[in-house]
Amino acid sequence: MAVEGFTKLEALFRKSASLDIKKGHAKEIIEIAEAKLHDLLIAAERCANMNGRDVIWESDLPITNGLQETMMHLKELNEEIGIHEYLVSVTSIPTLKYPLIVELEEKLHVIMGALLVVIAKIIKEVDGNDRAVDHESIDRTKRIMDLTL
Repeated sequence: MAVEGFTKLEALFRKSASLDIKKGHAKEIIEIAEAKLHDLLIAAERCANMNGRDVIWESDLPITNGLQETMMHLKELNEEIGIHEYLVSVTSIPTLKYPLIVELEEKLHVIMGALLVVIAKIIKEVDGNDRAVDHESIDRTKRIMDLTL
């Protein structure tokens, strides 16, 4: 990960959860968010199929109220730290059976950003007062996200 990209991720974790991450954590954190985005898109694909469509709409995504609120909070964070371009650069569309509607494709980076904020907040909840992120807390967070998303 380029230094500028890490700096943006680091700023996101500091602003959203008062956490300090190391460069070595960035890849793990991004992989968790990518996997969860993929899981959400697979669920959306099933929903589109059940509704007789061969294209995925935003309404097909199983976005919870908490994730929706985090997406709205991300707009404020973007104004503070300018993370938009970084999120676009780390968001990839996995291979799916159905294509995404253009409006959803253009919004995926916001969902990716919200997932990154959720990861930060879960780590903060898991580790309480510790500002420093470690691999163990990232692993626990991954397990929690696998159970809930």
